Amino acid sequence: MAMTPHVLIVAGSDSSGGAGMARDIETVSAFGLRSCLAVTAVTVQTHAAVERIDQMPPELIAAQMRAAFAANQVAAVKIGMLGTAAAIEAVGSVLADNHRVPVVIDPVLASTSGRVLLEVDAINALRRNLMPVCRLVTPNLLELATLTGSDPAPDEESACLQGEELSRTIGTAVLVKGGHAQGAYAVDVLLQPNRAATRFEAPRLHRGMRGTGCMLSSAIAASFALGFSLEQSVRRGKQFVFDVLARSVMS
Repeated sequence: MAMTPHVLIVAGSDSSGGAGMARDIETVSAFGLRSCLAVTAVTVQTHAAVERIDQMPPELIAAQMRAAFAANQVAAVKIGMLGTAAAIEAVGSVLADNHRVPVVIDPVLASTSGRVLLEVDAINALRRNLMPVCRLVTPNLLELATLTGSDPAPDEESACLQGEELSRTIGTAVLVKGGHAQGAYAVDVLLQPNRAATRFEAPRLHRGMRGTGCMLSSAIAASFALGFSLEQSVRRGKQFVFDVLARSVMS
């Protein structure tokens, strides 16, 4: 088992099973891979609201990550909810010792119901200390606005400009997710420093589901672990989420 490629999931638990680590594990499993875990927070939540959050001590988060790397062949890392600047520093310290492993970070700033999941003073630490060591950052339009200190983008052009600014600032790839936009197609745009933008389109399915951001980032990380390129991994991840949503519409 230790020699099987693993995806290390660094994220919070969700007692409803609708998002967070539960979604991450089932997604990685769907790609035929195993998961190892570093729990950053334990939450009490339903599908409607987050009722309680208990943050894990930063040294415990780092210890979990180190144990996962020591026990398994970690081929990719997916990062979700972090919560505090101290947690960001702890995660970054472990990643610095494992810099060859590709990392996907889904910058979880708030829950679907609006509960703040990352302290305001930690946003700069996220941009400065953690995002630059990741292979890909996957913000939705609201997260992108917060990360760039802007108003939510009203259209794709504005979203791309914000994504380009973030990518240039942190020096790594940014996937601007269009799930919160309007139109017949859900368009995600991959932006990389000094490279042309790449668009990924899929028909917009009018079916709400929690945890799609977790699924997408975990699917991309799983594809990295399987040896696919950045663009291939994004395409596979988007197709995976579309297929899950399509099955839910038909059920």
